[in-house]
Amino acid sequence: MNQTTQPARRLFATAALALAASLAIAPGAAHAQTGAAGLATFKTIKQIKAGDLDVGYVDEGPATGPVVILLHGWPYDINSFIDVAPILVKAGYRVIIPHLRGFGTTRFLNPKAVRNGEPAALGVDLIALMDALKIDKATLAGYDWGGRTADVVAALWPQRVTGLVAVSGYLIGSQEAGKQPLPPAAELQWWYQFYFATERGRLGYEKNHHDFAKLIWKTASPQWRFDDATYERSAASLENPDHVAVTIYNYRWRMGLEKGEAKYADLEAKLAKLPNITVPTITMEGDANGAPHPDPAAYAAKFTGKYKHIQVPGGVGHNLPQEAPKVFADAIIAVGKL
Repeated sequence: MNQTTQPARRLFATAALALAASLAIAPGAAHAQTGAAGLATFKTIKQIKAGDLDVGYVDEGPATGPVVILLHGWPYDINSFIDVAPILVKAGYRVIIPHLRGFGTTRFLNPKAVRNGEPAALGVDLIALMDALKIDKATLAGYDWGGRTADVVAALWPQRVTGLVAVSGYLIGSQEAGKQPLPPAAELQWWYQFYFATERGRLGYEKNHHDFAKLIWKTASPQWRFDDATYERSAASLENPDHVAVTIYNYRWRMGLEKGEAKYADLEAKLAKLPNITVPTITMEGDANGAPHPDPAAYAAKFTGKYKHIQVPGGVGHNLPQEAPKVFADAIIAVGKL
């Protein structure tokens, strides 16, 4: 184990407080360290070598508590859980929050490694992190890329998962499924996927990823009034040297424009069969999610264990953990009691 620390960036927007009040949700307690603007921050970012990566992660709460791993989406970062973590720590959980590959302080160990963003690769990353931290089983919770990664691990390695909280539900797919055209309105939501399929799109994201990601935040959560400080503290994580390459690979893989690495082929073949998820699960959806997402009725049958769906009101968009942290934390606690 090789662990280092670094100060995290400014956190906790006033917009999140306003939204929490509108939903009658009490925001989580601040962490021990505060930034220049007096806003709460994660006190410590650790590093550990796990699989193909040197992973940057937060580790808070009692070492002997039940483990929860929180997984962020694109183009966000670990700060999506800044108000979720203290609620769970107070409830006695050990909370692990990793930067996914291509984000924050996470780095590839091999400078020549493929900057692969396919779903199986992210699933293997999570298992490698659990092994490196000597975590046998954990509750997994996430949204967007993180929700898909949690689904993948719950489907392929259910013995490692005590419970699952998945925003937007069942997000496992395949390249074959990705070939099927969608209705025009749905295709319109995927405009950036088509953009990324072109060299112009790759260059455009490389040049403009800061403003590009901010646009995604706004369109994915149209009623979330986050301020500049909130955005900038997460935008810093997009300056990872592998971020653009991993992002482009991810979306091109979905369209069949990247083949994927042979070492993940068997796992992707299993995922292409759209396996059921048997672990206790709570799925969630905000009532104002502006990002592409399936209807809950379309995926409920894929969860064959104990299961519950929660529709979150109040104008909550795609980044549900940050927009409604108390609801998200409560779901994690509740999934262990299903």
